[in-house]
Amino acid sequence: MDFFASQDTAKRNTGKLVFLFVMAVIALVVVTNFLVMFIFGFLGSEMTSMAAISTVSFDWNTFLLVGLAVVSVILLGSLYKIGSLSGGGARVAEMMNGRLLVAGSGDLHERRILNIVEEMAIASGTPVPPVYLMEESGINAFAAGYSPSDAVIGVTRGAIETLSRDQLQGVIAHEFSHILHGDMRINIRLIGVLHGIMVLGIIGYHLLRGGAYSRRSKNSGGIVFFGLALVVVGFVGTFFGNLIKAAVSRQREYLADASAVQFTRNPDGIGGALMRIATHDSRSYIANPSSAEISHTLFEEGSVSALSRLYATHPPLENRIKAILPRWDGDYGVAATGPDADLTAEAEKAAGPTTREKAEALLGGVASVLITDAMIKQVGNPSAAHLRAADALLQQIPAPLLEAAHDPSAARALIYFLVLEEDAALRERQLKFLQQSADAGVYFELAKIVEQLDKFKAEYRLPLITIALGSLRQLSKPQFILFKENFDKLIAVDKKISLFEWATHKIVFRHLEAVFANRKSKLGRKELVQCKKSCEVLLSILAYSNKQQGISQQDAFDKASSKLPQLDMQIIDESDICLGLLNAALDDLVELKPLQKPALLKACAACITADKEVSPIETELFRAIADTLDCPMPPLVSSD
Repeated sequence: MDFFASQDTAKRNTGKLVFLFVMAVIALVVVTNFLVMFIFGFLGSEMTSMAAISTVSFDWNTFLLVGLAVVSVILLGSLYKIGSLSGGGARVAEMMNGRLLVAGSGDLHERRILNIVEEMAIASGTPVPPVYLMEESGINAFAAGYSPSDAVIGVTRGAIETLSRDQLQGVIAHEFSHILHGDMRINIRLIGVLHGIMVLGIIGYHLLRGGAYSRRSKNSGGIVFFGLALVVVGFVGTFFGNLIKAAVSRQREYLADASAVQFTRNPDGIGGALMRIATHDSRSYIANPSSAEISHTLFEEGSVSALSRLYATHPPLENRIKAILPRWDGDYGVAATGPDADLTAEAEKAAGPTTREKAEALLGGVASVLITDAMIKQVGNPSAAHLRAADALLQQIPAPLLEAAHDPSAARALIYFLVLEEDAALRERQLKFLQQSADAGVYFELAKIVEQLDKFKAEYRLPLITIALGSLRQLSKPQFILFKENFDKLIAVDKKISLFEWATHKIVFRHLEAVFANRKSKLGRKELVQCKKSCEVLLSILAYSNKQQGISQQDAFDKASSKLPQLDMQIIDESDICLGLLNAALDDLVELKPLQKPALLKACAACITADKEVSPIETELFRAIADTLDCPMPPLVSSD
């Protein structure tokens, strides 16, 4: 799967959605006008309906007035719904009565799904999304949000209790494809747009009820007729809305299935999950009435109706299975391994010698086998190698740090811990500051971490931040504001900011501000040639970021600039470089078109691999830069 092409397709799909929305609105304006003219003609003529039709006359003033009213109602309905979903995926999960799952649950099924989502997030280079459980017996799941920063995963009780680990992994990999490839943004906007289209029917329903309860009123007949007309319009809106969902959604489900197979290298996982749905008593059906609104975000159809074949948001199950397993013979029998067979292994999961050896192999010496193009192909396209790396990392990271990352209070302490100075005097000043300024309990958690661990591998820092981000999303807004203020002051104690501190700040607060400040990323429109100065700043900082082994910093910059020959760049003097300049450069570069970003990232990769070695700080910088450009970067591992 090409991540950048997917982003570009998502951008074009937004245009497609706007076009279909406009067509639906025009159709509703025409239908509503016809019904209004018919009703008023009928009531005014006091004749039969056939006679009333013959007296209906067209009036442009009436048409424009009714059209303006219809468009206003639709736009207001859409804006209201989009506004109510501004909190991102969590709002969708709450709409579905989902319950937030937290680490430490005694339920083995819940623990297993949390482990799977965590592995997937680390493997894909995205923040760990909160997981919401819907108490539904059908097998289903969804991903919702505007971006990886505010994404959530929703999953039904039927899914976590019916599917095996491999099958659940296939389902979650499918949902992560939607997170990575820009589908969620379209999905959540579609919810708002369709609510506007169908709001006329909702108004008509209430008018119909109101008219029925006030039959003694002189005007009750008109209200009932008008309400009935709007209900008809509502049916038309529902019809068009479902057609739009089908038009936007069906093909993406095939792509997400293919991406899940690429991610897990296990077609039997997602294929087996689809077979289990076909044979399950409740299939994938969800009883919650709100499921109709989010049907296009679900893993499989949430309900069935007489017109399902016409506007189904998902391809038929057998077609999806055949695409995943070309040799499938139509037999829905699945492997005997059920969920209980692997729960014991999940509960007792521990690192054995083989896994530990594999972890060391994945964590070290990767740079020597990586080439620039291979690195860029990993952006937004995690593979089974990344899943193995994530599993190895989770088994290697010290338990106190993992436990801290899963708790909102301790997660703040963990982020503080990552930027504590090695110099004893400076560290003491930082600890005293936090003792006075941090929220109650945070300093206590920090003291525990400092007591248990002084140093740890640099390779653990990014995975820990990835996990902690999911926990930090549970903070209140005042807690978040204080956390950010404290972090800024903490890294300023020595009156300078290191590249690692900058990278940590950029990754952590970029994602959290998407949740707490409703900052939404946008698909840019700039070309690289418009951002020459910003490219020079970025590549110069990368060249200076670490001591080059066997080559000069100029050589590293030249190797990078050779990937962008059209820009004719010059390295900037180190004395003229500052992190404020880097922030300004990234703010400019984030506006690049999706298909312009690979060339820039190739230049960055060429710079950090110029000396055939990639240090932890270079890895963190590269991933922070990619992340800022909305290009999630998995752990750097050699390809399968």
